[in-house]
Amino acid sequence: MNKKVVVTGYNMITSLGLNVDDSWQNLIEGKSGVKKISLFDPSNHETQIAAQVSEEFDDYSKGYVKKRAAKQMTRVTKMCLVCAKEAISRSNINFDELEKDRCGVVLGVVNTGNSSVEKGTNSKNIILKGMNNAMSAWIALEYNLGGPNFTLASACSSSAHAIGTAYDLIKSGRADMVITGGADSVINPEEVAGFNGIYALSTANEHPQKASKPFSKNRDGFVIGEGSGIIILESEESAIKRNAKIYAEVVDYAITCESYNIMAPKKDGEGMADTMELAIKNSGVNRGEINYINAHGTSTNLNDKFETMAIKKVFGDNACNIPVSSSKSMIGHTIGAAGAIEAIICVKSIETDIIHPTINLDETDPELDLDYVPNHSRKHIVNYALSNSFAFGGHNSTIIFKKYL
Repeated sequence: MNKKVVVTGYNMITSLGLNVDDSWQNLIEGKSGVKKISLFDPSNHETQIAAQVSEEFDDYSKGYVKKRAAKQMTRVTKMCLVCAKEAISRSNINFDELEKDRCGVVLGVVNTGNSSVEKGTNSKNIILKGMNNAMSAWIALEYNLGGPNFTLASACSSSAHAIGTAYDLIKSGRADMVITGGADSVINPEEVAGFNGIYALSTANEHPQKASKPFSKNRDGFVIGEGSGIIILESEESAIKRNAKIYAEVVDYAITCESYNIMAPKKDGEGMADTMELAIKNSGVNRGEINYINAHGTSTNLNDKFETMAIKKVFGDNACNIPVSSSKSMIGHTIGAAGAIEAIICVKSIETDIIHPTINLDETDPELDLDYVPNHSRKHIVNYALSNSFAFGGHNSTIIFKKYL
């Protein structure tokens, strides 16, 4: 079916803001949300920093989550529900005027945050707090939605895969609207120690705001982030019928599996290149029309090197003319939520014709020679934006967005 799938709403909660407006403004100003961890005492860990959501969130969430329900949710599940409710409000959706059985929720979630740092967990709520499908269920319960409702887990590509699945549900005519995206947090002693154990995290504790430095010569690992990103996807027909504002169109996407290594990407970025190639093929977009790439850009040695090689393989001589930036330089790696948050950033770039910078890029790795938009945001017409998500296990995703005309 030749249905157009459009974006009619969005919101995000990150270390740079409790809503999309604050997060976006701080992103384009090149601010870092990385600081010393306060959710637990990190003094015995090699890594003591993270891009942690403001402690003000606890009070902020009380205006959105009923007291009784809040006791059954983790802090991260609350982030997801709060983020979704505000996205829905911003989209002026009245579900009583829609077919609720054709409105779904598909999220990407790896962790609910039900770790040793979670407060108030007991025998009466531990099961509910640990269910990652609870996030999508709570949203459906809030609005009495009867459409498809589930979560996906594919590590750092989880919410990107969720967006792709939501796109398919609408494109095939199985749903008119899908609330999609995700939420995640691994800021806890167990997982910080685990990532330290595989030498994945930055240990630049003395200067937290300088720690996440994708594509930099002296990058030393990624910085953990947390948060939520929610996008409202809708058929063009449904959006026009309810007179919704349309922010962008999802052109198409690709998901692939490298089947190579549980942690490392395929040599020379071959798997990453294959994913981008397939997304371009599926979309029918001329690769010369891509105006911006939001990189996976983790600040690890292999990702940044191989993603650069993959972009050069796909775009050839034009690769150096395409602005590429990493949101993770400011908000860290939000794991399961990363794909959704970065997809929203692509939509904002399309909407505003502004590209946020890759901060802390004072000395580029000599092997990495693309236009990474160093340190300062840039006015740039963005008609087509490409968003990359590459995960442990070889789970890759690329989504292409365009200006809605």
